[in-house]
Amino acid sequence: MTNERLQHMLDAAQQSIGPILHGTLLYTIPISLISFAIGLVLAVLVALANLSDYSLFNKPARFFVWIIRGTPILVQMFIVFYGLPNIGVVVEPFPTAILIFSLNEAAYNSEILRAAILSIPKGQWRAGESIGMSYAQVLRRIILPQAARVSVPPLGNAFIGLFKSTSLVTLITIADLFGAAKLVAASTFEPMTVYVIAALFYLFFCSLLSLGQTQLEKKFGKHVM
Repeated sequence: MTNERLQHMLDAAQQSIGPILHGTLLYTIPISLISFAIGLVLAVLVALANLSDYSLFNKPARFFVWIIRGTPILVQMFIVFYGLPNIGVVVEPFPTAILIFSLNEAAYNSEILRAAILSIPKGQWRAGESIGMSYAQVLRRIILPQAARVSVPPLGNAFIGLFKSTSLVTLITIADLFGAAKLVAASTFEPMTVYVIAALFYLFFCSLLSLGQTQLEKKFGKHVM
């Protein structure tokens, strides 16, 4: 490798850091956080609806999970961003990303929460009811706190997966972490160098998330009898 070639690679790496960091802070992190927060709230509702004995609630919940889990995120994103304008409905890129990722987080995380709730012994329900608690009180004070502890590892993994999956938004014109890397790679003609830098950014942030997840698991683990 010549000195000129090496210098060109170093220049490309230097040029990529600023735009990639900008795309991460402006799009990748906000999309991840907002989508996960909205999706988690919806996941609780979907999980409870799925566990309901009333078909008015459980059938729509199961249908929602079936549709979302059975179709690729990218296809859903293209339907909303590129398909809806054909019938006069235009959704901007950022809201499209939030909508699709939130719905997917809701569907997948609802199954995590449903399994966590089912893992709580039925005696916990009866114990709460025996001291005069309503269904909602037992759920809020006894069941959901325990289910939350059980759900921490899989939900943490889900968030890390979401952070990486946001790279798909580059296909709907959002210059996120990966989208910024694509633009720099096209202008510097150094795709290998730039994409390695992008991979290191993903690795760095996912490592931070993994550390946070580990600490959260330890915190919840202290309350295990």
